[in-house]
Amino acid sequence: MSGIRTLGIKTAKAPGRRSRRGRAGGAGRSAPRQNAHLHVPFITRKIPTYDLLNDEALARIEQAADRILAEIGIELREDAEAMRLYREAGATVTPVSDAAWNIRFEPGMLREILKTAPARFTQHARNPANNVEIGGDAVVFAPAYGSPFVMDLDKGRRYGTIADFENLVKLAQSSPWLHHSGGTICEPTDIAVNKRHLDMVHAHMRYSDRAFLGSITAPDRAADSIEMCRILFGAQFVDENCVIMGNFNTTSPLVLDGVTTAGIRTYAAAGQGSIHLPFLLGGAVSPLTMAGSVAQCLAESMASCALTQLVRPGAPAVLAGFLSSMSLRSGSPTFGTPEPALGSLVMGQLARRLNLPLRCAGNFSTSKRPDGQAMQQSMMSMMSAIQGGANYILHTAGFLDGLLSMSYEKFVMDCDMAGALHAYLNGIEVTEDTLGVEALAQNGPGEHLFGTDHTLRHYQTAYWDSGLNDDQPFETWDEQGGIDHAQRANARWKEILAGYEAPPMDESTGEALNDFIARRKASMPDAWY
Repeated sequence: MSGIRTLGIKTAKAPGRRSRRGRAGGAGRSAPRQNAHLHVPFITRKIPTYDLLNDEALARIEQAADRILAEIGIELREDAEAMRLYREAGATVTPVSDAAWNIRFEPGMLREILKTAPARFTQHARNPANNVEIGGDAVVFAPAYGSPFVMDLDKGRRYGTIADFENLVKLAQSSPWLHHSGGTICEPTDIAVNKRHLDMVHAHMRYSDRAFLGSITAPDRAADSIEMCRILFGAQFVDENCVIMGNFNTTSPLVLDGVTTAGIRTYAAAGQGSIHLPFLLGGAVSPLTMAGSVAQCLAESMASCALTQLVRPGAPAVLAGFLSSMSLRSGSPTFGTPEPALGSLVMGQLARRLNLPLRCAGNFSTSKRPDGQAMQQSMMSMMSAIQGGANYILHTAGFLDGLLSMSYEKFVMDCDMAGALHAYLNGIEVTEDTLGVEALAQNGPGEHLFGTDHTLRHYQTAYWDSGLNDDQPFETWDEQGGIDHAQRANARWKEILAGYEAPPMDESTGEALNDFIARRKASMPDAWY
């Protein structure tokens, strides 16, 4: 098929077929059971979302967002073209300086603009079997994003390098429980700031055959990311399909800076996807109360999403929210706390009312080690995304130290949890077979069910089986050295990397990417800030 070469692959794999890189560590006591649950390109939700608030409360939040947009407005900086697009769409534009404008939107205006945004879209991967659906009942897990540091039990906390970045891409590719390669998994600080985006995007293309995020830190870096996709997928394919997304932050409270809006316009003009994320710290850049933070989040994300439709109606856009509490005694952000989790549930309801895909929450933690605090906070936050109906969950794996550090150990611990969430989202199937009356009837009262036909038919797939947990008796665990969860995770990520194999790439495609990167790097001096 001609599309195979276009997508940079020598051979197409059937969905569900895995090589060594897809076995979450390969060898191990749980490998047969892990492989019984085949990798899927994304999760199709089979459980309902949880609706926390009633329609009256949701309407009040939407009205508060409308008031923010109509009475206070969004400040747009350093992007006259975005200002022109908003003004021509009907917004009220008031200059506040030579290169800044207050943009106000009448109630309902942004909702009308956003009607052209797709409720669900496909992001294509270079292996078509790994295409993801974003929106509706689809759920996509991606690694954490944006940490300047990495850490592991052997070397401790240190600045990230391109070697770390590549390792983390390989770990993501190797997990059957992740679906997306993510974006800036860590900052490779050993490469110049103005050039590292080329190496990061290339690492996703070379070491993964899943969908990924591109650069957003400058408009030319966004353009480079899209141009590299044209080399990988083919220019016409990119023009007609979403193959890359950018993750864009508003500057809260209520500011869109020109770097952000220019990047949004670059992705939208090319028909590519974008995520629109206010990062809200309650009491610092948003109201301390969660209802107020959610209203502000909705206002900022809608204003940012709408820009995509003004550039190119139909361009994929993802509503998003990163809600966080903070310690008012120290001023430090706090993650994995209950109030933002409740806010994520509400964001899910609001996204469904707008008919837009949602990104929110993830495995958040402020712990400095992959310990009990890390996993307790992570589960509190992650379950809010699962129950709230998030479609794209960035920060699924590796988030530690308040997102300042990517942890190798927590990465595989979080991937293991993601496996459990696959089973949770699959719900309970109720059929004549699953009701299991025959299992009880085969041997009758008082007899065990170990050898019944029903047990033998289902034992490999009935329960999710952790690849990391130790469920042995205490005495057995103690005799084997008393290894704790983090130590098992340390051994597992090393095992995964030792067995990793890169997905094949067409040789001419690889050469074209290398040539583009070399030319772009040669065109500019290194910049380290």
